[in-house]
Amino acid sequence: MSSQTPLLAFFFVLLLFPSVAVTASDAQIDNQTPRLPPPAHHDAVCGDPAVGGKCHSVPRALRLKLIAIPAILVASVLGVCLPLFSRSVPALRPDGNLFVIVKAFASGVILGTGYMHVLPDSFNDLSSPCLPAKPWAEFPFTAFVAMLAAVLTLMVDSLMLTFHTRGSKGRRTSSAAIAHLGHEHDSPVHRGHCHAAPVQADVAVLSTELAADNDGDVEAGNNKAQLLRNRVIVQVLEMGIVVHSVVIGLGMGASQNVCTIQPLVAALCFHQMFEGMGLGGCILQAEYGAKMKSVLVFFFSTTTPFGIALGLALTRVYKDNSPTALIVVGLLNAASAGLLNYMALVELLAADFMGPKLQGSVRLQLLCFLAVLLGAGGMSVMAKWA
Repeated sequence: MSSQTPLLAFFFVLLLFPSVAVTASDAQIDNQTPRLPPPAHHDAVCGDPAVGGKCHSVPRALRLKLIAIPAILVASVLGVCLPLFSRSVPALRPDGNLFVIVKAFASGVILGTGYMHVLPDSFNDLSSPCLPAKPWAEFPFTAFVAMLAAVLTLMVDSLMLTFHTRGSKGRRTSSAAIAHLGHEHDSPVHRGHCHAAPVQADVAVLSTELAADNDGDVEAGNNKAQLLRNRVIVQVLEMGIVVHSVVIGLGMGASQNVCTIQPLVAALCFHQMFEGMGLGGCILQAEYGAKMKSVLVFFFSTTTPFGIALGLALTRVYKDNSPTALIVVGLLNAASAGLLNYMALVELLAADFMGPKLQGSVRLQLLCFLAVLLGAGGMSVMAKWA
């Protein structure tokens, strides 16, 4: 568990590199590269935002951003922590029906986030007229990167489970072998230095003991495998959410458009709260210790406020319509969309709906379907503002 904390910290630091690279590249291009005068329409779309309009106000935008940072932070903490404290409420325990319905709703929120928020943003970025027509207008990069991200997520999920399972089996086999050899060493035959017993007999005895041990630990092994799977789900899901959160926070922090920021603050608060409920439910099922839970909650809760603060600090040099920014942010959004869609459909919804609990109750299935539609529908409505 302790080895996973620096891994998440490394990923968080690595995540900052594209933003810094975008800023440095934009500044270098602006200072060193001579540009031909663009057409009038292109300049209207890709030039600097208009100054003096009713929606452009630097002081009002700054005030809204300073309000947004603590508001989104509190909403994120509240959303992700609610499931973690649900064990104290009998109706919200992980084995209860209400928890399953709430988790289905939160999974619908994550699904809606991937399809209705992240994927369209990537399409808009990579099809922008600010990018050269070749190759960006000739190939659907958004769909291609999202597909690759989903396949790579499947590969990472499968390989991590394989390595964890093989490691567990190897430790159990070694323990059983050591126990058998220790028992043989203490036996009267071994103390009399009798070596006439064939090696095949030892192998047969060891195999019998391992089989009996495995039969006795089938249920414990299944529970451990499910626990490992839940932990893989949490780590992969957190990565996708963190990428999206930093990107959307960076764009909001760099914007000076009050008409865009004002509804975005409220939409992001609800977005982070419901998305945090989905992540919090997964963290609860992963059964991490207090230290790892704190790390996961910290990264989820602070990434969007950090993105806003970073965009606020880089307002003078970061341009969200520059080619470098559009390409980097568009590709990150596409990868995040593929990851979130895979996790929501395969790891969360399919795993629950095909599991024994929902398969044993048609009524509970229908309630969970309704919860998924409500979660995804709510995020679809919010896509009008965020």
